[in-house]
Amino acid sequence: MSAADAITKLQGKRPLEEDTSELTPGKLPQKKYFRQRAHANPFSDHQLDYPVQPSDYDWSKHYPAHFPAAGTNGEASGKEVEFADIGCGYGGLLIALSPLFPSTLMLGMEIRVKVEEYVEKRIQALRSQNDSKGRDEAESYQNISVSRMNAMKFMPNFFKKGQLSKLFFLFPDPHFKKKKHKARIVTSTLLAEYAYVLRPNGILYTVTDVRDLHLWMVKHLDEHPLFERIPEEDLRDDPCVPCVMGETEEGKKVERNKGDKFLAVYRRLEKGKELGEWKGFKPIFEVGKDKDGEGDGEEEEAGDD
Repeated sequence: MSAADAITKLQGKRPLEEDTSELTPGKLPQKKYFRQRAHANPFSDHQLDYPVQPSDYDWSKHYPAHFPAAGTNGEASGKEVEFADIGCGYGGLLIALSPLFPSTLMLGMEIRVKVEEYVEKRIQALRSQNDSKGRDEAESYQNISVSRMNAMKFMPNFFKKGQLSKLFFLFPDPHFKKKKHKARIVTSTLLAEYAYVLRPNGILYTVTDVRDLHLWMVKHLDEHPLFERIPEEDLRDDPCVPCVMGETEEGKKVERNKGDKFLAVYRRLEKGKELGEWKGFKPIFEVGKDKDGEGDGEEEEAGDD
């Protein structure tokens, strides 16, 4: 027993434990070593690294099978990230979607340090366990990765216009207090950015167990001219829906507690909703009329000549 463990034992505490998954290739990390508070303040300075523009980012550290590092053997696949899980938590959705879309690159975005570290180790272990499988083969897990970032601030730094085909917002922080609503992940301002990175006919998924937050997200998405809600009957054959509803840690927790889940899925429109053709600003006063709508006296006299 180490001196530190002896001290903690005398203090009536449990001995300190360490994650040893790195010492055993292919061993999945244990979640108990990576626990962190449920949410983080998106407005805090988290000292994140981000590219000035998407073309500057080095994706080889995330997808080495698709983006071979300089000086290494291998042929680049030429693919781009198409799915983005915003606030991916412990990576349940990524792991579930990977074998369903083995040739599609997916990225989980997580702002919490320990949680992002856990997901990264989990993916590395799964890749190690399946290293005999091809790059685009199901359950190779070469198509998923995670990045520590703040999507509310830096999403356009990572994705170019129309790059993504699917965006996921699963069980986001509800920010119950009214003064905190500006920190919600779905707002009118942020939806403009999501519409920018999401290609036409791309899909945006939202799931929450908080009814008030569900109504908030639905309201803002309904009001946005570039998003249209997909009817529930049209989602029956969508393979992503069962995953977004039941494969995340939060989703499983809600099921154990017999809670409600609220799903809303939207399609990114190619053109805005019918708002009429814009013909420029209407002049305050039309030529030849005063603000009461009556003609100018001088012009009327001129017309009598």
